[in-house]
Amino acid sequence: MRLETTCYQLFSGVHSLGCMCVRTEIYQKRLMSGEIDSSAHRHDLGSHLKQNRPDQENVCQIMWPSLYVEDLRQGPLHQRTLAASKLLLGDDLAFDFDMLIAKGPETNTPTPWHQDESYWPNMPDKRAASFWVAMEETTLDNGCMWFAPRSHLQPVRPHRPAGEGAHILHCDASEDEGKPEPLVSGSCTIHHGRTLHYSRGNTTKTTRRGFITNFRPEAMVHWEREHGFDHGKKGLDQMDYSTAGDVYRNANTPKIKQATANTEPS
Repeated sequence: MRLETTCYQLFSGVHSLGCMCVRTEIYQKRLMSGEIDSSAHRHDLGSHLKQNRPDQENVCQIMWPSLYVEDLRQGPLHQRTLAASKLLLGDDLAFDFDMLIAKGPETNTPTPWHQDESYWPNMPDKRAASFWVAMEETTLDNGCMWFAPRSHLQPVRPHRPAGEGAHILHCDASEDEGKPEPLVSGSCTIHHGRTLHYSRGNTTKTTRRGFITNFRPEAMVHWEREHGFDHGKKGLDQMDYSTAGDVYRNANTPKIKQATANTEPS
C-alpha cells in the first residue's frame, strides 16, 4: 500500500539479530560513548528543557552517522529501507540523510508533536519516507512513537520553536488524536513527511535508541543541495537556517547546544 494513502506503516525484519548486535556496538559503544567523535553533528534535542541527568543529554541526536562509519550506507539497514521506500513512493527515491536518536535511562523528556516537513524547505515534490528503526524494544514507558492517523492529508500545522532560540519545533496536538506504536527490536515505523508524531520521555532504567533513515526523490535531494540545504551535513554549527523551513525565518537563529558524550555506555 502506498505511503500517501496510509500516513504511516509498520515494517518488521529490517535487521537480523546478528546485524542488530553490530549496529548496537556502533551506536552505543562507539558513537554514544564518544569513542567516535561525532561532536560536530551531536546535540541535545531536549536542550529547551531543564537537563534531567547531569551525565547525559535529555535527548541525544547525532545527525549523519553514516559520515562516521565506513560503508554504513551499504549495510542491510540502509539498503532494505531504501528498497522499501521505492516500493512505497516510487523508483526515483534516493537516500537523503540519516540520524541516531537516544533517550537515556530516566531522562523523561518527550519529543514534542511535530511534522517533519516543517523543518524542510518548500520543495516542489513533497514525497518523503522516514524509517524509524528500533535498536531495542520500544514501549509506552521508554518512549515509543505516536502517530496521528490521516494527519498527512491535512496542511502542515503552524510550528514554532519549542523554546527561545531552540532548534526543535513543535505544534499544537495531543495524545487524544494519536496512536502509540510499540516496536520489537529490529522493526520500524515508516511515516510521511506530513505525518504528525511525537514520543513520550523515557522513564525506564534502560536506553531507548532509534536509527532513522530518510528518502525522497533523487531530483529533490539535488534540489535541496542546490538551494543550500543539507540537513546539517557540514556540521550543526555551520547550518544555514535561512535555507530550512519557513518557521525559522520568523524566529531567532537556533543556538545548538553541543552535547557531551557519556564516559560510560548506558
